[in-house]
Amino acid sequence: MLAGCDTDQVSLATNAKANQPVPPKLVAAMGEKNMDLQSPILIRLFKQEAELEIWKQTRSGQFALLKTYPICRWSGDLGPKVREGDRQAPEGFYSINPSQMNPQSAYYLSFNTGFPNAFDRALGRTGSQLMVHGDCSSRGCYAMTDEQIAEIYSLGRESFFGGQKAFQFQAYPFRMTPVNMAKHRNNPNMAFWKMIKEGYDHFEVTRQEPKVDFCEKKYVFDAAKAPDAKRDPVFDASAKCPAYVIPEDIASAVREKQGRDEAEYAKLVAKGTPVARMNTGIDGGMNKIFAAKIPEGSTGLSEGAEGTTLQMLAMAKAPGTIPGHVNPPKPNLEPAAASPQEEPVVAVSAPATSTRVAAAAPAEKSQEKSQGGFFSNLGRKMGMGTADTTATTPPPQATASVAPATKPAAPPTAASRLKAAVTRFVPGHDASKDKAVATAKPAEPAKPAETKVAATRPALKPSASDGAGDSAQMAGAAPVVSSNSFDSRFGAVK
Repeated sequence: MLAGCDTDQVSLATNAKANQPVPPKLVAAMGEKNMDLQSPILIRLFKQEAELEIWKQTRSGQFALLKTYPICRWSGDLGPKVREGDRQAPEGFYSINPSQMNPQSAYYLSFNTGFPNAFDRALGRTGSQLMVHGDCSSRGCYAMTDEQIAEIYSLGRESFFGGQKAFQFQAYPFRMTPVNMAKHRNNPNMAFWKMIKEGYDHFEVTRQEPKVDFCEKKYVFDAAKAPDAKRDPVFDASAKCPAYVIPEDIASAVREKQGRDEAEYAKLVAKGTPVARMNTGIDGGMNKIFAAKIPEGSTGLSEGAEGTTLQMLAMAKAPGTIPGHVNPPKPNLEPAAASPQEEPVVAVSAPATSTRVAAAAPAEKSQEKSQGGFFSNLGRKMGMGTADTTATTPPPQATASVAPATKPAAPPTAASRLKAAVTRFVPGHDASKDKAVATAKPAEPAKPAETKVAATRPALKPSASDGAGDSAQMAGAAPVVSSNSFDSRFGAVK
């Protein structure tokens, strides 16, 4: 069978990790949803919700949701990637072909998102090797657990074997709902988000993969040739848009959806829906199910658990192995004055001073690295490197202050002051004797037992329900580290 495959397909099938079968439970779910194992797939990803969706084509020809995977870690801020080293995970529409599947990944398995696409290049955006991979560690990528990426990889592989030339990868800052658009209406990236929402809406109303083109430095979705045209329009991301039309059935359905969304958006703004807090130095996010498994874990810029505390989620089973070197996002410790309720609710453009620039140290690379050979990769996995992907969990926050060794004297009460004043005027009373007695009475020494307990009380250890058990159990489960470099692993393709 492999004799008829091209080089890319052979590379997908000859690696043991990359050739793991689709889990039987997932195959059974496909049967229940009228899907074939090798039918085309489509991926949607949302940063704020920290979720990755796998959609699969049914026998009717439309796409249906197969499974939603919680994202273990993503880095940067809400918004598109702009330049190499900014730690941003990309947003937009990308196409994944077999050559972008990486069976020799240093992070178990991965696929390249294809950033920058033609739109990104037209704007001068830079970056390379932006991946969806395992190991739950990110410097500009989307990181899953090893078990999750194995499933996702197998679904992509089977779709290629079924004849799909490339699957579409849609990355969004959040689900493009009226509520989220209202919350982020003052964000400087809103113009870009409205543009990619157009493609989001096309998929929502058709359940078909939208055709993506670029012209005049913008996205164009489901473009077709005009009725009087003799050939299909030719698009260039930096050039003027050619003559094209959008099929009326799609265009009318999208207009109706957008009309409903805009009406709901206007109601939300009118009633004073608070705008979301801008990034205050938090690097990326983590799905709540993973944050609940890590001591002092935080969802960062992702949404927390509404109605469910992280302590409650700690009892749930984690969807894969969380490595011991996972570096969760820092919690938001800004004062209450910076809360969204006290920000303006009028939809105005953000001032230039508040525009986000996700800067990073020049030495950092927002990409998956496999250069440097076996030992450098092993060093990163063991936490000996300087890169953020191997950063250790931050130290616990300071505990409450220790009780003082001696108990300070209580201030005189109103009753005691009154008694002293009355006593001074009692006939026959000698106040000098009170002073003598007070002088002769020694001060009461501090109780040594109380001092010892306060000084030696140990910090509370996290319980198993807080994720300590997971961490201890998973620390030794280091992902497989490949000695192959990016140059060598695609040698067969070249």
